[in-house]
Amino acid sequence: MTGLFDENGKLLGSASSPIQIWKDGDCIEQSSTDIWHAVCAAVKSACSLANVDGKEVVGIGFAATCSLVAIDADGSPVTVSWSGDPRRNVIVWMDHRAVKQAEKINASNSPVLQYCGGSLSPEMEPPKLLWVKENLKESWSMTFRWMDLSDWLSYRATGDDTRSLCTTVCKWTYLGHAHLDQLNETDTRDMEASGWDDDFWEEIGLGDLVDGHHAKIGRSVAFPGHPLGSGLTPAAAQARHFELGLQVGTPVGTSLIDAHAGGVGVMESVPSSESKSEADKNEEICHRMVLVCGTSTCHMAVSRSKLFIPGVWGPFWSAMVPQYWLTEGGQSATGALLDYIIENHVASPHLANRAASQATTVFSLLNKMLESMIEEQNSPFLSALTKDLHVLPDFHGNRSPIADPSAKGMFCGLTLDTSEKQLALQYLATVQGIAYGTRHIVEHCNANGHKIDTLLACGGLAKNSVYVQEHADIIGYPIILPRENESVLLGSAILGAVAAKKYPSLQEAMKSLNAAGQVVYPSKDPQVKKYHDAKYKIFRDLYEKQLSYRSIMAEALV
Repeated sequence: MTGLFDENGKLLGSASSPIQIWKDGDCIEQSSTDIWHAVCAAVKSACSLANVDGKEVVGIGFAATCSLVAIDADGSPVTVSWSGDPRRNVIVWMDHRAVKQAEKINASNSPVLQYCGGSLSPEMEPPKLLWVKENLKESWSMTFRWMDLSDWLSYRATGDDTRSLCTTVCKWTYLGHAHLDQLNETDTRDMEASGWDDDFWEEIGLGDLVDGHHAKIGRSVAFPGHPLGSGLTPAAAQARHFELGLQVGTPVGTSLIDAHAGGVGVMESVPSSESKSEADKNEEICHRMVLVCGTSTCHMAVSRSKLFIPGVWGPFWSAMVPQYWLTEGGQSATGALLDYIIENHVASPHLANRAASQATTVFSLLNKMLESMIEEQNSPFLSALTKDLHVLPDFHGNRSPIADPSAKGMFCGLTLDTSEKQLALQYLATVQGIAYGTRHIVEHCNANGHKIDTLLACGGLAKNSVYVQEHADIIGYPIILPRENESVLLGSAILGAVAAKKYPSLQEAMKSLNAAGQVVYPSKDPQVKKYHDAKYKIFRDLYEKQLSYRSIMAEALV
């Protein structure tokens, strides 16, 4: 998806273009060529919709999922697929093929793991790299560059192989704090990559990635937003079918992971009434957590000092906001889980048809259904409709704070009822399960040194009023929604604005271009709090029960 913003941070036009995805069990793959073509199509469409000539675009920023791209010395794709299909050269972020490799790496107890919450997830890049080396030896030997997808997009646009501190620190075990003394704005472009721990790569069996000063994984790094190369290359800029249709030399900022771009696009979106003017402005931002709510949810919080939190990724220095340490929690399936629950219910096709005929969404119909059920069932409040339904939302493992990729989803309270109203209850119980998971993350972070008391939410799920209100009620903190809901796009645009020297720093650009919208407050009804405290206790107990069941069955199979 592409967004075009003006100098005030207002969205002028946006467009998206479909991309292909291949799924086979735990293996999920894409094509970098297909993604580039989609980006080019979306850029042209967004400019057309906004009635803006490509020559008027002053800066570009890329953000993408933390997926792994393999290319050869000519920049052509190298397959990462069992199929051998050369188009399939991207291991998608949610791919879980490398669970065993992650376990092997975590057994090393390398010092770098303390900067990843104590363990690597199979969604990070080292386990995926090890999987390719062990299983696709020809692809391993052919690959000249391994890149995070957002870095590859920047490379494709500029020809500059410099990697982002965001991608390398958050997903590759790069130690960003090796550059603590290099934040001077004139001294940070194309920094030599001194943050790699060579002993780590040797120990896990990937010592060949150290060769050539880490040429395959990044010889130089830069802070997000710093200009790359000489801007857009002629090959990337020319207005043919598969190129961007923008001006040669347009500045391109060093990239961000999509969730982190959401953080940049929303973290300063605080209403003036919420701003504690008497407090240290540099400390205010440390009381906020951003929820980037899409297919998955990322939970981003920053601090002035490094906080080591078991089961939560980080601390990552300058991986999102320069000079701040980033803590990154997450839930691997949120929007994807809601889609799964809804689409696999027998009532789903009829509901989807009804939504289409009314030009609305399935979520909107379910939300209206829940409102009508309050009176029908004589429920004291909406949340109480699910008193007999409890959900553990770990259908794709638990990323934070338990860090158990083997965790499974659980549903307690099912009946033979197949009606739309029963689907509405299952949907609400799943929303609540996701919110209890976020509460667990927030409580865990605060117990380990954070001071979070305000949430900011963006992404597709943040448009859902029931989803946001349940989160506010369950966590007990206000949730600020940004003026521009497409915060990932705004964060990417901010990278371009900084690269074009429109602002002296990333944080100054954030303060100027972020803007608050609605604020959703938790219910003041003490019964609502009492109810959610009780359900939260059950939520926490579900995982403990699962561990017990896992142990019983393991013993039975000895």
